[in-house]
Amino acid sequence: MTMETEKLAREWSDITTRVKSYEGAAANQVDAFFSRLQLQAHSAGFVMITADNEFIKTIIERQFMELITRAVEEIDGVPATVMLEVDPNQQPPAPQSAPITTPQSVQPAAAAPAPPAPAPVAPETIPDRTDASESAFQAESAPAPESDDLIEPEDEQATGRLGGTTVEMQQYGDGARAEDTPTSHLTFENYVIGDSNRMAYTMAVSVAETPGKSQLNPLFIYGRSGCGKTHLLRAIQNHIHTTHPGMTTQYVDSAELLSDYMEASAAHDREKSSFKNFKTRYEDVDVLLIDDVQFLQGKKQTLDIVFQIFNKLTSMGKQVVLAADRAPKNIDIDDRYSSRFNSGGTFDIQAPEVETKLGVIKTFVEEYRRAEHRESFTISNEIQLYIAENSNSNLRELKSAVTKVINQMELFKTDMTVDNVRRLLESHFSGGSFKRLTVADIQKEVEQFYHISHADLVGKKRNRNIMYARQVGIYLSRTLLDLPYNDIGKQFNRDHSTVMYSINCVEDRMKENREYEEEVNTIRQIVQDL
Repeated sequence: MTMETEKLAREWSDITTRVKSYEGAAANQVDAFFSRLQLQAHSAGFVMITADNEFIKTIIERQFMELITRAVEEIDGVPATVMLEVDPNQQPPAPQSAPITTPQSVQPAAAAPAPPAPAPVAPETIPDRTDASESAFQAESAPAPESDDLIEPEDEQATGRLGGTTVEMQQYGDGARAEDTPTSHLTFENYVIGDSNRMAYTMAVSVAETPGKSQLNPLFIYGRSGCGKTHLLRAIQNHIHTTHPGMTTQYVDSAELLSDYMEASAAHDREKSSFKNFKTRYEDVDVLLIDDVQFLQGKKQTLDIVFQIFNKLTSMGKQVVLAADRAPKNIDIDDRYSSRFNSGGTFDIQAPEVETKLGVIKTFVEEYRRAEHRESFTISNEIQLYIAENSNSNLRELKSAVTKVINQMELFKTDMTVDNVRRLLESHFSGGSFKRLTVADIQKEVEQFYHISHADLVGKKRNRNIMYARQVGIYLSRTLLDLPYNDIGKQFNRDHSTVMYSINCVEDRMKENREYEEEVNTIRQIVQDL
């Protein structure tokens, strides 16, 4: 690095630090986008900056140009001109923080032979078209998801009544059946970036800019409910709609896909084209985005048809994007499906760290200010930090807490203290410091994850899979509850030394095996989100 390059890097760092100090500038957003810029020239009152692509340039122009100009003027002490251009040869930084699952080869696997088309559901199993959807779900029997996983359509926009006015707030978490339009409010520009989601965000942008690249086809994004998967899928769709107007996109939640398929099958005898029309809807697109893929486990017929559509699109170089609450290998489906879903790029969104949650809160409050024309409205930093530290990984719950505080402040026209907020939100959070976990809670989730009974978990069987699950349960009981070894041992019918041995086994295995570490952390997050 030359002296001139070092000088420009220091100056750009000074500008970035100053921008982050301004009111309304989220530090993690600034870090994420400014890392994609380079300062090429700087003299008194003039700077030349380059971005690595047009998308980043557009975001900087819309959201940060005034702040950059202000920072330069304050540093130089004179009015400034800021020029921003695209340098296609500029290399974007390699993300470091977010975990990544990389297939053995980045080249797409050869398309597996498509299974035969599933037979339409016999008419007698579905009395009439009115009841088709309900009967179909019964025919493809599987446990109903919990209410937090399948949310009502209006949850995607998290609408809250604030100060007597209904304000539409953007949703950073997941939404099940959003309206099927590519121009929703979920965009890359209003996605809050942190270490927990930076890799998934970067790969989503890459897919949106150049759909169909073999290295990222399919793109599979996974993470717990409410962490922002749906936002990224919708952001991809929005960006393609804006920058590739000749391309067609289709977003669908797995519940909607299942319903569409079963209704088409039920109508097959009355309307021969119904099944063909169903396939055409999903095959005649350039980009297909399927959300909540985990709900297709146990739905063999629907999975078969999804697999056919998947193979056809990817073999034609068309983009497929999938999202789920767990990695492909942890979805209870046939290996041929999970291996194909994992054949492109698979990236996780981890539980948001406090800094990311603070960014969401600040953005949320800023939206309220703009919507209500309340430029002076604010929530103290102490209260924002309290909410961020005590909420769990579900960002819907986080925004709901902020809405509750805003409503309280507007209703009584007064500021609030942290003690006030603590009392207000005492029964609001399902996680954080309010959560009172037990060993039984951990055992239940471990049993469900590994598909074993409670009797086996705490019994004498020494089958490999049972011992494997038992050790994880003991380890999580120790790390999450910090109970004495003897107390944990009593809950698992084991002695003090066995508990210590189990914990050491898990710790050693997590250090040696990245996938095992991810698996244990997935269960940990499930427990913490109870």
